[in-house]
Amino acid sequence: MTIDPLHIVFLNPQGNFDAADSYLAQHPDFGGQLVYVKEVAQEMARLGHKVDIITRRIVDPDWPEFAAPLATYPGFEDNLRILRFDCGGGAFLEKELLWPHLQELVDNMVGFYGEDLPDFATAHYADGGYMGVLLKQRTGIRFSFTGHSLGAQKLDKLGMNSANQDEMEARFHFSSRIAAERRAMRKAYRIITSTDQERRVQYAHPLYHGAVDPDEPGKFSVIPPGVNTRIFNTESSQIDAEVEAQLDAKLSGYHGPVVIVSSRLDEKKNIIGVVEAFARSQALRDKAHLVICIRGLDDPYADFDTLPEAEQKVLQPILDTIDAAGMRDKVHYLNLMSQQALAAAYRQLGRRGSVFALTAFYEPFGLAPIEAASCGLACVATSKGGPSEIFEDGSGVLVDPFDAADIARGLETALENQADLARRSAKRVLSMYTWSKTAEKYLAVADAGVRSLGRGDSLSRALDAGELITGYLAGK
Repeated sequence: MTIDPLHIVFLNPQGNFDAADSYLAQHPDFGGQLVYVKEVAQEMARLGHKVDIITRRIVDPDWPEFAAPLATYPGFEDNLRILRFDCGGGAFLEKELLWPHLQELVDNMVGFYGEDLPDFATAHYADGGYMGVLLKQRTGIRFSFTGHSLGAQKLDKLGMNSANQDEMEARFHFSSRIAAERRAMRKAYRIITSTDQERRVQYAHPLYHGAVDPDEPGKFSVIPPGVNTRIFNTESSQIDAEVEAQLDAKLSGYHGPVVIVSSRLDEKKNIIGVVEAFARSQALRDKAHLVICIRGLDDPYADFDTLPEAEQKVLQPILDTIDAAGMRDKVHYLNLMSQQALAAAYRQLGRRGSVFALTAFYEPFGLAPIEAASCGLACVATSKGGPSEIFEDGSGVLVDPFDAADIARGLETALENQADLARRSAKRVLSMYTWSKTAEKYLAVADAGVRSLGRGDSLSRALDAGELITGYLAGK
């Protein structure tokens, strides 16, 4: 189906965007949803549509990359813009502190466009969803809502209860987040999830009852994310020789297979699960070394004191486990500062018969494993969340992230069958999970949405999500 050119805006106030992907994976606000938005936006632009990414302008000496009101990506200067609007002052604000200022961001955006309003908006994360609600109320523009991860699941994972509710609320602002998510769910033209499991599990949480029905016909579209095959592929690039030299230096002459973990230092990513698997399994240590890839971290021992306290709390048990098992010589650390370098490392390690591991306690989708698979790595992934659908055909190995013995079992199985798994997973990724396919499906939603625009309802009566959470916690 041919879709006439549209003007699409992506609403993503947290973090920020620039051509260098500054701070990506180095800060909780600069996570996977920024990659997602960038890739889908670029694919829409390649397809001939006009696209704007809307975010905050940050005028802060500690964050100098985001002061300009307008930025672009190389090669997309004609029809893809990064538009930064003033919102809550110039200082960088963590996502939990943005809620009182999002009306200002929407007002400044609408003032910028004047009468030349976009055709459709796609809102990302809870704060972007709330912007979508405000934009619809103000202009009638319809929006899709992609939650990426939802507050109710985070509330449960962090162990929020009646005793610690006030403390958790002060840190994470769950009442604001869940209220925003509920409004976005009600007002969105379409809710977009990465998997059917995400739709039927996350959106069925009791804290969203009355705001959305996972079984409502026409309310949801399952649109998987994809891989940037221009970067993540098996073809050598100019950076491969440089990365190969870095690998040789870091691995101290070891040329056998490895298990590679690549994520930020976040407890929910469960890096320690892979470390514990190595510590408990001599057979695994005999088969492979472990490579931990954390952007910005060269030497975890020398650089430990430079990390934020929250990351230190995640890293310390990892280092303690490695030392207790006497396996420092089996564990190596890579600091790869770009997606191109990461892809080159995947290629080099794939040729050694290596395996990628993502053992997060819960992963809404699982973009990292399919990026690794497209570069020639076999994959071991958590059974909790999206990877159970990605690899439901057996092209990857699924493991229980709460069981180090099962993780070890999965890693050993993947190393033994590396060539077959790498071949099968690469074929599956290229047939089902590319950003061009993702963008085409988003555009189909937007095209349907612009056919029958309608103005939103008043938001004058805000739902008290704090009382909702209190009742939920009391009943647990």
